[in-house]
Amino acid sequence: MRAASVTIVDYGMCNLLNVARAFEHCGAQVTVTEDPKALTRAERLVVPGVGAFRDSMREVVGRGFADAIREYASTSRPMFGICVGMQMLFEASEEFGEHAGLGILPGRVRAVPSRRTDGVAQRVPHIGWNHLVEPEGGRDWHGTLLDPFAGSQPAVYFVHSFAAVPTLASDRLADCLYGGHRICAAVQRDNLMASQFHPERSGETGLAIVRRFLTL
Repeated sequence: MRAASVTIVDYGMCNLLNVARAFEHCGAQVTVTEDPKALTRAERLVVPGVGAFRDSMREVVGRGFADAIREYASTSRPMFGICVGMQMLFEASEEFGEHAGLGILPGRVRAVPSRRTDGVAQRVPHIGWNHLVEPEGGRDWHGTLLDPFAGSQPAVYFVHSFAAVPTLASDRLADCLYGGHRICAAVQRDNLMASQFHPERSGETGLAIVRRFLTL
């Protein structure tokens, strides 16, 4: 059986080593590319990210990846955004002002609340392990990126101060609870999947999610 082929976008804004290692550990044949034209040949695409939305989008646009990612997303081939790579799929972010995203999914990126729902101050950024829960309305995880965890609440690792707020409830795959607030932790629409958490830093749970992506 041929190994799954994964192309990871390198737009100069993140350490790709851990992401590449996670996919290689799960049996993928990994290509890290700085060439937007390589996306036309990709079987599966991963868009990682760390840091500020504004800076990441500047590099994605400046290096010619924006249209290439949009075009890839319009195909039926699997695509996975991680952290800021998830946020950039949306229309805009409010981090350090108003900044346009790729506009692939409707919604905005907003600050993680600095106070719990009872008004007590809480730490931002949201850093550490937290459990995934079904979004309001109880989207069924069977057949999705989170299929291995249907019926459970797996713990994954987060590092973020901003998070996407999808316009469409149907795009929302999983939430986490932070200070009583529901924060979007993962989205999926057809071939498009993305997580605010870092699967490459989420131990066996993260690797199970990577393996699941490689089967889709």
